[in-house]
Amino acid sequence: MKKAFTMLELVFVIVIVGILSYFVSSSFQRNPLREAADQVVSHIRYTQHLAIIDDKFDPNDARFKSNPNYSASHNGEWYKEFWRMRFYTVSGIVYYVVFTDKDRNGNVDTTTHTEPAIDPLSSKYLFVGNTPSDSRNNNKMDLTTTFGITSVTASCDAGYLDFFFDNLGRPYVNSVAANPAPYSGLLRNDCNITLANATQNVTITIVPETGYTYISAQNY
Repeated sequence: MKKAFTMLELVFVIVIVGILSYFVSSSFQRNPLREAADQVVSHIRYTQHLAIIDDKFDPNDARFKSNPNYSASHNGEWYKEFWRMRFYTVSGIVYYVVFTDKDRNGNVDTTTHTEPAIDPLSSKYLFVGNTPSDSRNNNKMDLTTTFGITSVTASCDAGYLDFFFDNLGRPYVNSVAANPAPYSGLLRNDCNITLANATQNVTITIVPETGYTYISAQNY
């Protein structure tokens, strides 16, 4: 008696082959712009996670006063320690950092590395800045060199492009240069962050209150 595939078996094989072919073809269609957007989205979500598990509310400045770089001029400014993601554009290079400003001076520590977050995947710091040769830093934070990104803009902020989260995971946006007061920068409307290269762009949206972050538009 001859044996043959049943129709159900044939359909199953066709489906499996289709799925495999999709992933194989996708691997040959690398899009650095989308890879950059995926990385930024994951790091925004990680920043929110850090903020939720590391409550920075410190009205008595007990934690701050134990900081070696304590300065009385920053007393009461506990909100400046919120975990955040900050974008920079320097000499045409777009990069970003995830950090908590422990000494509240408005800058990320580039020497002792006590302020940048640590990437749980690579154990490197989520920082590159002006020290790309430092082996502790993650060079993928340099969006221009790694992914060809030429600009980053946002509908909700200018300057440094700072995105904060509090212990409830709520998003805030306010440049540090504006010296924000507690809760003053709470996001009220969708914040659209656009990454662009020479010919294409992709938009990432952060939703108010929940901080839900997703890729909302793409042009490539």
